[in-house]
Amino acid sequence: MPGSAPGTIFALSVTGDITVRPREGRTIVFGRNRPEVHVCVGENDRRISHHHGLLTHHQDHWWVHNTGRLPARFPGSRLLFADDEPVPLTAGYTPLFLRGSSGREHLLELYVAGTDGQPPASQHSDPTQPPRTWKLSPTEKLLLVVLGQRYLMHEAYPQPPSWRQAAEHLAELQPDAGWTAKRVEHDVVDVRTRLSKGGVPGLTRDEVGEPVGNTLNHNLIRELMESTTLVPPDLWILGD
Repeated sequence: MPGSAPGTIFALSVTGDITVRPREGRTIVFGRNRPEVHVCVGENDRRISHHHGLLTHHQDHWWVHNTGRLPARFPGSRLLFADDEPVPLTAGYTPLFLRGSSGREHLLELYVAGTDGQPPASQHSDPTQPPRTWKLSPTEKLLLVVLGQRYLMHEAYPQPPSWRQAAEHLAELQPDAGWTAKRVEHDVVDVRTRLSKGGVPGLTRDEVGEPVGNTLNHNLIRELMESTTLVPPDLWILGD
């Protein structure tokens, strides 16, 4: 992306791209019907609508409208349906995913130039930034591997075990450690609180709301795995 006026939008798919400077009312159409859209997305996938969405400039922002039959997905699993209010784009990069047939996902990459109008600088030779891992005690790590073992084993639809199930498994591994469901809950809540204070979202009841179910523990395990605090080889801690 070359240097450009602030607010310029770049829209890119596998089969096309467009660059548009900001002006009130300007509109970009994306979808499957190449002759009738500005950016073609999923042209050989009939799950994608002919005109699946719009990018419209209004009040100094670019807004995403979904006009297709299926929702569009933003990072973080937020879905945008046809009847929803449009979503404003912030400066910088935003990927938009359109789910097609046979498990396919079509990507529309969006970039809005910031106030300086300059793209991010190339960092080809810079050292790779390591992920932010979280410090766990040996006891906490054992507990969280037990809690997240289905995720670490790459099960299709993993869920954390109940407090009682986790306590029973831990008691098998450490018969004299005094594991109970209450202790498991207390220790896991301590870790969630620590990570929440460290800036990780989705780990408190106030954020998630009722009913909570497994959401808090699910979010905790996902954060520990995405930060590489827990990795599949940690399953060896459980023995056979």
